[in-house]
Amino acid sequence: MAYVQDITKVDGNFCAAGYEDLDLEFFDATQSPFEISGLPFFQKDKKFCRIPLEYLERVSEGVKILAWHTSGVQIRFSSNASQIGLSAELRELSEMSHMPLSGNSGFDLYLGAGKDKKFVKSLRPSFHQGSINQLAVNDQCNDMRQWTLYLPLYNGVNSVKIGVNKGASIEAPAEFTIKKPILFYGHSITQGGCASRPGNSYTSQVCRWLDADMVNLGFSGSALGELDIAEVITKIDASVFVMDYDHNAPTVEHLSGTHENMFRFIRGKRPDLPVVFVTRTDYDRDRREGDLRKLVISRTYRVAKDNGDPRVWLVDGQTLLGSEDRDACTVDGCHPNDLGFYRISKGIYPYIKTAVQFTN
Repeated sequence: MAYVQDITKVDGNFCAAGYEDLDLEFFDATQSPFEISGLPFFQKDKKFCRIPLEYLERVSEGVKILAWHTSGVQIRFSSNASQIGLSAELRELSEMSHMPLSGNSGFDLYLGAGKDKKFVKSLRPSFHQGSINQLAVNDQCNDMRQWTLYLPLYNGVNSVKIGVNKGASIEAPAEFTIKKPILFYGHSITQGGCASRPGNSYTSQVCRWLDADMVNLGFSGSALGELDIAEVITKIDASVFVMDYDHNAPTVEHLSGTHENMFRFIRGKRPDLPVVFVTRTDYDRDRREGDLRKLVISRTYRVAKDNGDPRVWLVDGQTLLGSEDRDACTVDGCHPNDLGFYRISKGIYPYIKTAVQFTN
């Protein structure tokens, strides 16, 4: 059977624009005035790792690998550049059968601030390439503008450099409206599988709508409610904590044995932290087990409320994909596509917004 190996040879619209003919000056995006958000331990460790380096030997093999994936990480800056390029070296080749390169290893550039941010460009590697050298902007506008670069969901980076046309200024970005990050802990859906690009994960969408900073501790297949991770969570000064690891608990018994314990540990260290509990979204795959798991999480919520805790909320994941065309919301019956992530965002947003307003 004949097939096309490189679609760009057939359709030039799929070609990525390079910057070889432009005179761009490149800067290390880890240096001021660029601002890295989503990595609360970066200033200490100077690494693109989502947990403290000293915890790597204490966590599971899955978390040890996935902690280097940059889900939730953003590079923010202001510039009057009319031309912007990206030069990035990826940590690994990450090719998945059910998630495009634009999502697992791509970058998203957004223009503007807060809920007014608009998608500009997806910058992604070609197959079997571990680097990206592409032009993101070439619009001849010299106004000072706000830029946000979302990093890959299922890959890490060794280096990120941003290029601007000679003579352009780079300044620090505007502050977030909600300065303390919204902290997410959970499974592959939390990490962003299988959004077509980083800006379409539900965590990214909700935080854009709220103009909030974000920390994503989604660990695909590896969020098991461990107290070592709970300890990491307590070290992050967050505005809201979203606890959503139902999918990764291998059994109902495991979930029952870890869920309330993890919450109690975090609550003991962070008594004023608003916590949003979420049950699994792929309820239709096994309704009986879905009901049992929902009971476990509901029990954690009810016990907290009965003990006089006003800073807890419960989101029924069964409702998040809506009632119409639910089967169109995933790539495999579990992991959301972009439609699924948008519906999850719309469903969970009111809870997180309420929780943020409760403390800010």
